[in-house]
Amino acid sequence: MFSTRRLLKVWEVAEVRWSILFVLALLVISRVVAHIPLPGVDIAAMKNFIGNNQLLGFIDLFSGGGISNFSIAAMGVAPYITASIIVQLLSMVIPSWEELAKEGEQGQNKLNQYTRLLTLPISIMQSIALLSLLSSAPGNILGSLSPFQYIASVISMTAGSLFLVWLGDQISEKKIGNGMSLLIFAGIVATLPGAIRNAALAYDSTQFLGWILFAAISLLTIVVVIYMTEGMRNIPVSYARMNAQGRVGGGASAYLPIKVNQAGVIPIIFAVSIILFPPVIAQLFLSAKSPSLVSVAEFVIYLFNNSWFHGIAYFLMVIAFTYFYTSIIFQPEKVAENLQKQAGFIPGVRPGAPTAEYLNFVSTRIMLAGALFLALIAVLPVIVQGATGISALALGGTSLLIAVSVVLDTVRQIDSQLTMREYDNV
Repeated sequence: MFSTRRLLKVWEVAEVRWSILFVLALLVISRVVAHIPLPGVDIAAMKNFIGNNQLLGFIDLFSGGGISNFSIAAMGVAPYITASIIVQLLSMVIPSWEELAKEGEQGQNKLNQYTRLLTLPISIMQSIALLSLLSSAPGNILGSLSPFQYIASVISMTAGSLFLVWLGDQISEKKIGNGMSLLIFAGIVATLPGAIRNAALAYDSTQFLGWILFAAISLLTIVVVIYMTEGMRNIPVSYARMNAQGRVGGGASAYLPIKVNQAGVIPIIFAVSIILFPPVIAQLFLSAKSPSLVSVAEFVIYLFNNSWFHGIAYFLMVIAFTYFYTSIIFQPEKVAENLQKQAGFIPGVRPGAPTAEYLNFVSTRIMLAGALFLALIAVLPVIVQGATGISALALGGTSLLIAVSVVLDTVRQIDSQLTMREYDNV
């Protein structure tokens, strides 16, 4: 972390200082865009509906309140995240895309281009899905939209998402942090004043001990999130060198780091998308003409609204998706192959297949801790509300995980920028 001297150094280096100010300015612009509303929407009914719909509430997190305000940035960067996940998965299946992933920065830039192109149709589809869901929602949220207003709303929301993606790219180019992550972080931080105000209005002196417990759990959660986000297992690796006589001599030593939480927040996003999809679809069939179809829809909604069923299913799905996604992004066979090509080996382990088996064994053991951590973070709001009895201010574990990860990554990138310029001046 930064010391006071290191923090002051940021403002002494003109290039870093102006990069930070540029990023802050773009984050302010993103918040302005998130508050430009689309016409013809009952905002009060909209916020009430989102408060009772967990899927929209989760998407609203990534748009920084864009959905609750029904702004032109209602979808936020969610379409880009979806496109990024799809491209990442396809790069494991399509041979040509897999080759691009191995080509370094040039190949990654090509995959990023595919991601941006895919963001456009996904933005259109998600905008149409949102309007369809709101049209069938109780409370007459949208009213009666004419075909022109419907098309204009879809175009506006798509343009808003693409504009945020462009802002994210501009932020990433400054190498002060990941642009998309910082936009999500800004949205999370922007919701804090409103949440604190609502909590203050709902304060009850009889819940004083509950609030103390809530504060203690919040601080403990932040510490655990930082610890687990930074936690990793360093596997020693030695690299053999050839001497002048062509014999293998003493080489360099290094470490192969394996993070405890390799999957980040992606498994939670997967699990939320899957577990909240059935009740959303079931809600569309409540107005069906078939009584049996309506009964099935009501049962599905009742089942997924049950806190015990929802919590247990959510917990198990996060664990399952953590193993699934980590197995995609961390492939022991490829790591072992790269080590062997670089004349590297793990002491006490033979190169090739034995190295891959050893890495798979270590990764699987670490993955259990990471999966349980993510699963607990996902159901943290339910646990905290049950322990404290306070529902006015929910401790969003996912929001906390994103915020801490973004802050750590941003600090790390700023520090690397300062270090690089110190070496340039030597």
